[in-house]
Parts: sequence; structure tokens; C-alpha cells
Amino acid sequence: MQIRNRRKWLPYILCMALVVALALAAAGCSGREDKSSPNAGSQSEGGVMGEGQRMFYFTAVDLDGKETKFEIHTDKEMVGEALEELGIIQGEEGEFGLYVKTVNGITLDFDADGKYWAFYIGEEYAMESVDLTAITEGESYSLRAE
Repeated sequence: MQIRNRRKWLPYILCMALVVALALAAAGCSGREDKSSPNAGSQSEGGVMGEGQRMFYFTAVDLDGKETKFEIHTDKEMVGEALEELGIIQGEEGEFGLYVKTVNGITLDFDADGKYWAFYIGEEYAMESVDLTAITEGESYSLRAE
């Protein structure tokens, strides 16, 4: 009698084992980027951040050329204020305004390695620091590792 009950449940157990195996196989194909390919990770989406009446675009470009793009919404007046408030940039006050040292979690130190964050408005190198630049609705700003 016990053998018949075991045979009755055996197909169900095997079916469940097959479902679990397929679920694990599908989880292994989660769509992660292959970091070994030459173009992998060249661009990523930072997403929409903040809330407010003003909107602008911001791109962080690291030393490897990887771009992280953001759509920023804020009520702040200056680009630097908005980016600091959202934790995207950090720096210290300098002779010419905010000296940005960290962008999107990446720190550059000109004194240590000769690398720095350059501020651009559109494709033009900015003549003022990020904290002294008024937000223009819909404009694109970027900080690029150089």
C-alpha cells in the first residue's frame, strides 16, 4: 500500500523539481551586462531624480567614458545646489566656487592623481563653477572626468 502512495506522488515531486530547476535557470539569465565586452557599460541610466518646477538633464562621465544620465527636477535656482541636494555631487568651497571632488560616487583628486571633474554646459566648457550656474529649463549639463 505504501509503495502505491509513493508512486502516486512521484510524478508531482518530479514536476516540482523540474519547475524549480527552470526557475533557477531563468534567474541565471537575468540580463546582466557582460563586463568583458569592449562596449559593455559605456552608458547607463541614472533615471529621473528630484521633484520641482525646474527640469534639466545631467550626465556624469567617468574616466572610462561611461556615461550616467539623469533627468533632474528641482525648485533650486543653481545647478550645483540641485545636484548637491540629490547627493549626486560633493565638493568643497574654493576660490572660484564649489570645487567638485565626487560625482555619482566617484572621487577624483587633482593633487593626488592629476584628474578632476570638468563642468560643461551642453558641449561647451563652462566658464563658471557648477554652483554659480543658474538652471536653464531643459538644458544639458555634465561633469566629465579629465
